[in-house]
Amino acid sequence: MLDTFGRRVEYLRVSVTDKCNLRCTYCMPMEGMPWMRRDELLTYEEITSIVRIMAGMGLRRVRITGGEPLVRRDLPELVSMLKGIPGIDDLSLSTNAVLLEEHARALRDAGIDRVNVSLDSLRAERVEAIARRPGSFPRIMAGLDAAEAAGFAPLKINVVLIRGVNDDEIEDFAAITRERPWHVRFIELMPTGSNLDLSARQFFSCTEALRRLRAVEELEPVEGPPGNGPATYHRFPGAPGTVGAITPMSHNYCDRCNRMRLTADGHLRPCLFGELQTNLRDPLRAGADIVPFIDETLRIKPERHHLVQGSDAGSGGLVALSQTGG
Repeated sequence: MLDTFGRRVEYLRVSVTDKCNLRCTYCMPMEGMPWMRRDELLTYEEITSIVRIMAGMGLRRVRITGGEPLVRRDLPELVSMLKGIPGIDDLSLSTNAVLLEEHARALRDAGIDRVNVSLDSLRAERVEAIARRPGSFPRIMAGLDAAEAAGFAPLKINVVLIRGVNDDEIEDFAAITRERPWHVRFIELMPTGSNLDLSARQFFSCTEALRRLRAVEELEPVEGPPGNGPATYHRFPGAPGTVGAITPMSHNYCDRCNRMRLTADGHLRPCLFGELQTNLRDPLRAGADIVPFIDETLRIKPERHHLVQGSDAGSGGLVALSQTGG
């Protein structure tokens, strides 16, 4: 699958739900969102059908996302169905890990290769303030332990940088990579309709984070762990883990974009942000051939996003990242 800019699209992020059990300040309003109705959501069979068709067109990698994907029941069933599709050679999961302890082994047995876990602080009170859900920190840490015990590797930890909230923990997060084979990725805050004040006033760039870490000790560029995303990786000498940087705001990486997104209600999006999307659910349910709709989405894939820090310009009216799977 090639878009009009010559980029090969072989990676699909599949959202299975717009719901989440957290209310992170940078992601979703405290009151939540108007949730999709059950009949609007793609069934597991419909998701599998779309992925199978796209695999025949060149899709090779799938990541299951949400909202929080583990709030949808019987997720290992979907994993098993996707794992059986010829051509799909990488199947991963993004999660906040609150429910991971009870599901890690079943997900691993069903076919998930790797997990990414969101963890924005190493301090319980901060995690719970950011997530706006008390008691979440010990459950997240238990989920990380369960992921390691289940044999998930590489284990990637995603940290959204927020000035004045967790930027004093950059060195602490990086220090973990000296002792454990964790891959800590710092992510720049992206503006949505629900976090405009936060993104305007408390943006912290990955460039600044890496500068601080280099003041501690030399960081060497490395290829990093297997994956599908835009992170660049660095390593302290001899460290088993790495430090990654994902820079959607300070260093646009759209020229290397290899992905599309399937929303929980069956819209194929060529970009996380913006208004462009193609309805696959309705033609699929009508028995139509969806290949032309996929081709059209490739054709309209934009060259880049047009995000502006502290503004909803370029977001396409996106209120929460959970709406499109992040």
